[in-house]
Amino acid sequence: MTTMPHSLVPFLLLLAAAAATGAGAATPRQLFLVSQPPVTLTNHHGQLLTGNYSVNLLWYGRFTPAQRAVVADFILSLSPSGSGTASGSASGSAAPSVAAWWATTARYHPGAARLSLGRQVLDTSLSLGRRLSESSLASLASRLGPHRSTMAVVVTEPDVLVDGFCLSRCGLHASASTPSPASSGHGGRGRFAYAWVGNPAEQCPGECAWPFHQPPYGPQQPAPLVSPNADVGMDGAVITLATLLAGAVTNPYGGGFFQGPAEAPLEAVSACAGVFGAGAYPGYPGQVRVDAATGASYNAVGVAGRRFLLPAMWDPDTAQCSTPLV
Repeated sequence: MTTMPHSLVPFLLLLAAAAATGAGAATPRQLFLVSQPPVTLTNHHGQLLTGNYSVNLLWYGRFTPAQRAVVADFILSLSPSGSGTASGSASGSAAPSVAAWWATTARYHPGAARLSLGRQVLDTSLSLGRRLSESSLASLASRLGPHRSTMAVVVTEPDVLVDGFCLSRCGLHASASTPSPASSGHGGRGRFAYAWVGNPAEQCPGECAWPFHQPPYGPQQPAPLVSPNADVGMDGAVITLATLLAGAVTNPYGGGFFQGPAEAPLEAVSACAGVFGAGAYPGYPGQVRVDAATGASYNAVGVAGRRFLLPAMWDPDTAQCSTPLV
């Protein structure tokens, strides 16, 4: 199994780089208290995910319909048909679509993975218990019937303990062998990509739901941003999921686009961690839209006008971290 953790907090990056078991970790504040080298992702000429993929969701624990809808709508918004427009922003103009943000991944040649929402499975009984290892996550992902045209995403409820959660990562993307040779078009046992995202509302909102919660240490902003969907945990989970999905399609098996060591690489979004708008600096996410009525912050719009705050992504055409708002 190849794991790519979405690693965690600012100065912990130095420790995480040495201790990570794979590549692909996610944290909004990663890198912000260490000196950052220039961002240049190298194509290691390994396989990328291309074509149409269904994203299947396994909800581990209890989530309200409204919480599940936040993540489902984000995935639906990744395709151009799911893009929307916004009104009522502070500037009076519409924010870019989620689909336009995702379109950057198509510039990672030979990329262009088109993601759509697949099926959703509820595991409210916590069938594997309240403490999960990486092998537990792979087992849960395999329940979604993986094959070469699907990606599994496991979302855990706030009080589920996952190895490394909050200490070194907010989620991870990984790969594992498909259950049977028949599920692979490449002969023999194939591989499938999956991701795990934790809901940080209770365990570590300052690390994994920043900038919607004040961090426990490091540079502080005057006040945390108001989350666009009125749920700090789920809006934080969307930031993590956005990071992981981008990493999963551009570096699914450890030989794609990344910077740094293969064991703890910086990927499409994690290389730009902590940046959400122009002018970002340590402790400040950058300039974003603010809804005049609710005060909620966002920088992209999806289905039915739903708003999201999405992290910057490295653009291979410009060799820069690009935010949805320019």
